[in-house]
Amino acid sequence: MESWKKALADLSAEGLASLKRQAVLLCGDDQQAEDLVQDALVRAFARALRRPSPDAPEAYVRKIMMNLFIDRARRQSRWQRSAPLFAGKESVPDPADEIVTRGVVQAALDDLSPRQRACVVMRYYQDLPVAQVAAALGLAEGTVKRYLSEAMTRMAVRMSPVQDR
Repeated sequence: MESWKKALADLSAEGLASLKRQAVLLCGDDQQAEDLVQDALVRAFARALRRPSPDAPEAYVRKIMMNLFIDRARRQSRWQRSAPLFAGKESVPDPADEIVTRGVVQAALDDLSPRQRACVVMRYYQDLPVAQVAAALGLAEGTVKRYLSEAMTRMAVRMSPVQDR
C-alpha cells in the first residue's frame, strides 16, 4: 500500500506536467487533456489489480492514456456515423397543416365534374396508366387525357394561394 501511495505521489509531483503535455498533443485541447490524464491516473491507481509496478508507473499511465484516447476516438467516430440515423426532422410538421391541405384538395376535387374526378382518382390515386383509365371508363384515351388536363388546370387554380389568383 505504501509503494502505491509513493508511486502516485511521485508521479503527481514529477511526471504530471509530462503526462499533460502528451495528452495535449493527443487531444489538441487543454480541458480534454486534463480529463484524459485524470482518467488515466484513476484507472492506474484505483484498484489493487491495476497498480503499476513501482519502477515504471509513468509508462503504465501513458499506456492507459493512449488506450483511453483511442477508445474515445473510436466511440466518437461511431457516434458521428450513426448520429444522423437518430436525428429527427428539424421541424415537426403541424398536423393542422395536413388537415388544411387535405381539405383544400377535397374542395378542389369537389369542384370537378364526375368524369374529371374519376379520371384524376384512377390516374393519380390508383396509379393506372391512361389506357387502363380509358378502358375502365369506356372512353377514348384522348378524352381521358383531355379530362385530366382540364381537371389539373381547375385544381391548380383552386389550390393556388389567394395572392396568386
